[in-house]
Amino acid sequence: MFINDLKHFSLSEGEGEGGRGMTQKYFLQLAEYNVWANDIVFSWFDKISDEQWNQYLVSSFESIGATALHVAGSESIWLDRLNKVDSPIWLPAVFKGNKNEIINLWKKASADLKVFIENLDETKMESILRFTRLNGITYEMPHYQVLAHVFNHSSYHRGQLVTLLRQVEFTGVSSTDLSGFFSK
Repeated sequence: MFINDLKHFSLSEGEGEGGRGMTQKYFLQLAEYNVWANDIVFSWFDKISDEQWNQYLVSSFESIGATALHVAGSESIWLDRLNKVDSPIWLPAVFKGNKNEIINLWKKASADLKVFIENLDETKMESILRFTRLNGITYEMPHYQVLAHVFNHSSYHRGQLVTLLRQVEFTGVSSTDLSGFFSK
């Protein structure tokens, strides 16, 4: 079963030529995986104290909470860019809420990314998305590259969160590997 699922993640025909093989189905599986893996992370967050959540740590961001806010903000702003929102808001610059509010924002962004992909016309994968980064510079990327970036970025920071959680002596982490998603 696992090997059969992996065939959907192959570039197969046209390997190396743009985004061929990176289909709506491919990204829908990644969106489902992202929701699944994030739910596991949220279950860990439910088990740590506010002190652990806010404890200063050396990493890309200064705490578990700051890292979670970064990922929630990233998924949210990329979704806004994909939906062509005129002036997307960068959550980490304005957010003043608590742990549960961050988790709820992150859950919503992940679920909404999945809905976006469910409704995405397959022919849009190669079309160019023009957007402005936080530094004010305008970029252009095909939709398939944006989606690949979003899910890779979230996976990267979930890995950081495992390390951060271990640093605050939380030992209840479990795997969020893609293979675990496919074998569930």
